[in-house]
Amino acid sequence: MTNNEITDRLFLMQDKAYAEFQGGLLPGVSKDTFIGCRTPDLKVFAKELYKDDATQFLNTLPHKYFDENQLHAFILCNEKDFERCIAEVERFLPYVDNWATCDQLVPPCFKKNAEALLPYAKKWIASSDRYTVRYGIGTFMRYFLDDLFKEEYMRLIASIKSDEYYVKMMIAWYFATALAKQYDTAVKYIKDRTLDEFTHKKAIRKAIESFRVTDEHKKILRTLV
Repeated sequence: MTNNEITDRLFLMQDKAYAEFQGGLLPGVSKDTFIGCRTPDLKVFAKELYKDDATQFLNTLPHKYFDENQLHAFILCNEKDFERCIAEVERFLPYVDNWATCDQLVPPCFKKNAEALLPYAKKWIASSDRYTVRYGIGTFMRYFLDDLFKEEYMRLIASIKSDEYYVKMMIAWYFATALAKQYDTAVKYIKDRTLDEFTHKKAIRKAIESFRVTDEHKKILRTLV
C-alpha cells in the first residue's frame, strides 16, 4: 500500500469531533494535523500494514499527521524481532513530537528483552530531546521496577534535570509507580525531597490517587507534600 493510500484510509476513519477533542489534549501540536482516528481502528490498520509490508511508510519521516505518527507507533508494536524493533524505534524517536505517541510506543518484544534494552534506556534519558528523555524514563518505569529493579536506576531518574513539563510529569509518574512497587526505596527520595518541588508534589499526588499504593503508605505520603 502506498503512503497516499494509507493516508486516504486514515481519512476514511475520520471522526472530526474526536479530532477536535484530541487537539485539546495535545497543546503544542497543530490542530491541522489531527485526522481524528480512533485508537482501536489504528491498531487494526497497523496490524494489517505490518503483515502486508509497511516499509515504505516507516521509511517516510517525518509524517504530516498526528494519526500517521500513531499508526507508525502501532506498526512497530507488532514487530516481534527485538533487533529490528529497536532499530526502528531509534529511527522514529527523533520525530515523536507529542506525549501520546511517545507513551503508546510500547512494543511487547521489549519486555521479553529488557536486559538488552537497558543500554538504550540509559542513552535515551541522556538525550537533549524531551520526548526521547520521556520515552527513556517510561522504559525504566515499565521494565525496571520489578524483578530487574536496581536502586542505581532510580538514582538515574532522580538525577534528570529538565524544565520540560512532559519530562517532569514522566519523572513524577515513574516515582508514583515506584512508590507502589518499590516503596521502601522510593520513599527515601520523597522524604529527602530529591526531586524539584513541582515533580515532588505531582509524584505524591499520583501515588495517592493510585489503587496500587496502600492506605498506610498514602497516609505517610500526605505528610510529605
